[in-house]
Amino acid sequence: MSRPLAGKTVLVTGGAKRIGREIALTLARAGASVAITFGGSQAAAEETVRDLSALDVQAMAVRCELRDPEDVKQSVGAVIEEFGRLDILVNNAGTFESVALEDISVEAWDRMFEVNTRAPFLVAQAAHPALREASGRIVNIGSLGGLHPWATHGHYCTSKAALHMLSQTMAKAWAPEISVNCVAPGMIVQGEVGAGYEEFARKTPMQRNGSAEDVAAAVLFFATAPHFITGQLIAVDGGLGL
Repeated sequence: MSRPLAGKTVLVTGGAKRIGREIALTLARAGASVAITFGGSQAAAEETVRDLSALDVQAMAVRCELRDPEDVKQSVGAVIEEFGRLDILVNNAGTFESVALEDISVEAWDRMFEVNTRAPFLVAQAAHPALREASGRIVNIGSLGGLHPWATHGHYCTSKAALHMLSQTMAKAWAPEISVNCVAPGMIVQGEVGAGYEEFARKTPMQRNGSAEDVAAAVLFFATAPHFITGQLIAVDGGLGL
């Protein structure tokens, strides 16, 4: 069972860098063939594909404008055409910014929802026929900010809370063929240092900030857990939200 996803195919949105890259690599180590989408990070996407291929799996990268419904359909279709199937979708791509609530523009609000909430819906909708045929899985990447209000991240928190509800709605609407779950990371650090990060680590019960590997392990759990587990949310936050 060292490669429990052998023979499976995965699509990870925003998989070229950071958490998305680690998710892609973790699922590839488990034996899955992996496609990633990217926006402007072509060089990083090409490097990630090389690293995925080195794990003895099929790998590809597709440039996709996740705010464009037609581009989403074409990109998902290209992945399915290349691999011949799709078993697991990981909606990882997202955007984040800190703005005082009273200063958030309509444009910033709409963009946050387009990327964090509407895009996962569009990708899942495009992937639905293939996932249904494969009795597949969807794992959405939410946020601790979707569970707890952060005063200077109003549009971000609201978009992620909506994604959490979307995950439950998908789970109910697309059962029994597709299981849908959600991973909600807390403070995840990837090399960043500073007093602010240290403060978060001190007030986290586990006494450290999270890593991309922590998030990827939770995704792997949902990718390999009993299909009967659906509509669930795991906070990967070291107890920060308690």
